[in-house]
Amino acid sequence: MGMVPSNSELGSLLDVFFRDVIGVKSSTTVPSHLENKDTFSLLIRGLLKLTHIHPGHISCSLSVKPPVTNAYGGLHGGAVASVAEMIAIACARTVVGKEKELFLGELSNSYLSAAPQNAEVIVDASIVRSGRNLTVVAVEFRMKESEKLVYTSRATFYNMPVANL
Repeated sequence: MGMVPSNSELGSLLDVFFRDVIGVKSSTTVPSHLENKDTFSLLIRGLLKLTHIHPGHISCSLSVKPPVTNAYGGLHGGAVASVAEMIAIACARTVVGKEKELFLGELSNSYLSAAPQNAEVIVDASIVRSGRNLTVVAVEFRMKESEKLVYTSRATFYNMPVANL
């Protein structure tokens, strides 16, 4: 096994990688407005509007705005995964409750088509299975106007039991 590089050596290696391989000049400092780990989460939450909530089912409207689009003008794949995770957790909470802790074990996303910039997408989440230790949630993303299915997700959560002291 080789030596583990120090943080400064790792930073230098990353600089070389970004500059020579990708062709992008990297920065060793994180901009102050991005230091908050919830910046992206707050951005995504600002684009979601809850339309209805029932035990085992949540429906939201998602606005596809420029900050969450990719180079081709469609909803970024990372934004799709982030929304799917947030909505799946909220949906699981409608059945599991707040007393149990949830851990995401698996998140599977299928990118079937692209949701274009300035479009409205309906996000529906529903419980597939919920038991003592496991909860599975299916999430569908459909275009509001055409009802065309653009993304699907499936999240598996492990339910941690409440301690009895």
